Amino acid sequence: MSSAENPHQSLSEDLANVLAKTEGNIPVGTLLEEMGNKGFGILLAIFSLPSALPVPAPGYSIPFGILLWILGMQMILGATAPVLPEKAKKRTLSRGLTQKMIDALNWFLKKTERFIRPRMEWIGSRGGRVLMGLLVLFMATLMMIPIPLTNTAPAMVVFIIGIGLSERDGIVSILACIAGVFAVGLYVGVIVLLFRFVEEYGWHAMDQFKDWLVAFIS
Repeated sequence: MSSAENPHQSLSEDLANVLAKTEGNIPVGTLLEEMGNKGFGILLAIFSLPSALPVPAPGYSIPFGILLWILGMQMILGATAPVLPEKAKKRTLSRGLTQKMIDALNWFLKKTERFIRPRMEWIGSRGGRVLMGLLVLFMATLMMIPIPLTNTAPAMVVFIIGIGLSERDGIVSILACIAGVFAVGLYVGVIVLLFRFVEEYGWHAMDQFKDWLVAFIS
């Protein structure tokens, strides 16, 4: 029996079960088989986790951004269950990253589980899914823009959407919309600052800044 058939398990427990059932890296298709029946919310939360929470996972923002974009589009078009292309299903998560995701989820859920519950269940309606799908689509696009240190904000918005959908919590989904406005504001501010920086110091200074930023993160 897959973990998707047990609605009482937490997302971190679902991930732990997938980790226990597989050897080596975890195919995305395996995640879909194990948890796809629980709806879009679970997959949105999983695919946004590496960028949303303090889990170092370089290189995942663009491929996971594409997966989130696909899921958002399916929500807008009225799909009742997530479907991914075969190429996407074959992509894998490292076991180390999956374990870090479980640890981060456990920490997050312990802090928030008392506040999250089914309420204002408009989020499960056709209109609610379309609204959340549009927000996912926009946030996934922002995640894939190659601006250093800015993909965390839209990924966190998608993560909150995923939690809201999986728990049928309309209040959490409203908070996700508010957080999305702040994420857009962050990107607009960063882009304005970049243009002013280049205008003041030239493109060569941007290369120097990138080198410094990479060294600082390392």
